[in-house]
Amino acid sequence: MDKQQQQLFLSKSTRQRCNEWIFRDVPSDITIEVNGITFALHKFPLVSRSGRIQRLVAEHRDSDMLRVELVNIPGGAESFELAAKFCYGINFEITSFNVAQLYCVSDYLEMTEEFSKDNLGSRTEEYLESVVCKNLEMCVEVLQQCESLLPLADELKIVSRCIDAIASKACAEQIASSFSRLEYSSSGRLHMSRQAKCEGDWWIEDLSVIRIDLYERLITAMKCRGVRPESIGASLVNFAQKELTKKCSLWNPSGHTKVDLVSTDHEQLVVETIVSLLPVEKLAVPISFLFGLLRSAVMLDCSIACRLDLERRIGSQLDIATLDDILIPSFRHAVDSTLFDVDTVQRILVNFSQQDDSEEDMDDASVFESDSPRSPSQTALFKVAILVDNYLAEIAPDANLKLAKFMAVAETLPEHARTIHDGLYRAIDIYLKAHQGLSDEDKKKLCKLIDFQKLSQEAGAHAAQNERLPIQSIVQVLYFEQLRLRNSLCCSFPEDDPKPVVHHHSWRINSGALSAAMSPRDNYASLRRENRELKLELTRMRMRLNDLEKDHVCMRRDMVKSRSHKFMRSFSKKIGKLSLFGHSSSRGSSSPSRQSYRTDSKVIERTCASTD
Repeated sequence: MDKQQQQLFLSKSTRQRCNEWIFRDVPSDITIEVNGITFALHKFPLVSRSGRIQRLVAEHRDSDMLRVELVNIPGGAESFELAAKFCYGINFEITSFNVAQLYCVSDYLEMTEEFSKDNLGSRTEEYLESVVCKNLEMCVEVLQQCESLLPLADELKIVSRCIDAIASKACAEQIASSFSRLEYSSSGRLHMSRQAKCEGDWWIEDLSVIRIDLYERLITAMKCRGVRPESIGASLVNFAQKELTKKCSLWNPSGHTKVDLVSTDHEQLVVETIVSLLPVEKLAVPISFLFGLLRSAVMLDCSIACRLDLERRIGSQLDIATLDDILIPSFRHAVDSTLFDVDTVQRILVNFSQQDDSEEDMDDASVFESDSPRSPSQTALFKVAILVDNYLAEIAPDANLKLAKFMAVAETLPEHARTIHDGLYRAIDIYLKAHQGLSDEDKKKLCKLIDFQKLSQEAGAHAAQNERLPIQSIVQVLYFEQLRLRNSLCCSFPEDDPKPVVHHHSWRINSGALSAAMSPRDNYASLRRENRELKLELTRMRMRLNDLEKDHVCMRRDMVKSRSHKFMRSFSKKIGKLSLFGHSSSRGSSSPSRQSYRTDSKVIERTCASTD
């Protein structure tokens, strides 16, 4: 009922407008109906301009009052009214908002030069070529008008001409902007100024109003024209932010609100189209934007190819991602579903581990130092390892997170990715605390992921007292702690000083088994006690080392103050008393000093004989 009232209102208003410019003193001899709206007109002005109306009139010559219905006229009654005004010679302005409609309706009514000079078709063609195609904003406005005129506007090549004009104009703007940014440095070399970096990208905001199918064709044309990937990426980000944030009903984790299927389909089309348009170059778009697209793709159930493409792109630059990026919510509403989408993150990690960096490394001198931890790929591994450990710590408290899935994420990276296992130990400790029902076998399997030798001193001290760990893991921790303490004691004393003797009463770790005479709990208590005793002994040795260093400093200070000849005299007296170079009272001695003295005497005698 509302549509009928609206159509009647539109018909009345159109009739009133027609009465303002149609000849009132000449009776109407033709009635044209367009979309339910009638126009009482005259044959002569219409026939002289329109080939279609001329044929319709010729088919009904005998009827004095002709009634014609025009079906599927582009632009509807509004565009036909403008065409009729043109036939009556009434002036009106052709603009970017009506030129597409006039161009299409002139083709529909066959208003060409064959029937009249300077007809509507040639007038709109001239305006489109000389005015619209010279201005980027007008091209965008015409593309907006073409959305309701498809496919005729595409067949008449209005769309393709506007797209080519926009792509050419954007490319020319970037070239001009690049030249304006060129300046000479202090050394006389040309370089790009960072100021006015985006002056040539002012068109990005304008393109966000175009429909997605036309926008796809436009971005493809820009790529072919050579527009910078950064500019295309910025346009994609701007377009996605406007299109994907319109419908808040999509974010519906509770499931109580009914989601609009039409808007969901549109959002799904937008995500898949933008993913297909992403530049192949890395860092052309922010990685946070890629994660946002991935969340939308998972939420909207986009195609598998779309999601795999995003995962591959993210995996190639995962080392610059943050923890908030990879915390992708799970949009499955099953009872046993996890809070976060762990499967997607695992696939991203697999992509990161399997990526081929050979092409990039060939351009870098570090390709010859692939084993060095400072190479770019190794640095990326270190960053991602820290990211993964933090991610595991975040998802560990989830009660629905299975042990196999947790271990699969932890094992995705190679062993050399983690130089320190503190983060992994923290994540596993959180998982053990949240899943106290794990069996001993599962705990052993989980703790095998940790290399206790790579724990820091603080983490090792915590692990040695962590009752959630299995006994075997605690024994390993204490063993490596003792090795560390022993190495520290060995490094704390010079070789000539007697080394401290540490008594191990019940230590059986070297053999790989615990004492059979003691229970595991007693063994554990004994190991902890010995560990504390070793720590106390190490503290005493360090204090003694500090005292020795102080005495050494005092001796050096006294040596500097004393005169050199007095020092040498006292030194020679002490050496004489020691009889290092003199004859020993004991016979048959074969000390090194005596042998060296005899050797020197023989050499002196041979030298004197040769001189004589």
